[in-house]
Amino acid sequence: MSTVAEWTDALAEAGELTPDIVDRIIAAHGSRGRRAIEAVGERRVKHYRDFTVVVGHNDEYVVEDGACTCEDSQYNLDAEDPDALCWHVIAAKIAPHIDAVDHHDMWYSDVREFI
Repeated sequence: MSTVAEWTDALAEAGELTPDIVDRIIAAHGSRGRRAIEAVGERRVKHYRDFTVVVGHNDEYVVEDGACTCEDSQYNLDAEDPDALCWHVIAAKIAPHIDAVDHHDMWYSDVREFI
């Protein structure tokens, strides 16, 4: 099984999601990895001045310092395991390496008031 460090290093070197890297992500994270790759492909990773946000199907989730505001992160994953990540964090790790982040020159806290 591939670790987060292994697939992020490979991704940084390749600069693209190669079939081998996709396989590594899925081997390490299963369906969470698949959902992350899908979200990145749909450009649902957004970077604001204050936060990175990943758009889910029902809400938007703030990803900061490798942590996420989603329920999966809060209740299902071992916070002590650096390889146990929700799909939002995985997407936020993938997107910058392949230039798939939607940048917004504004504060997310201001945007959130309208949602």
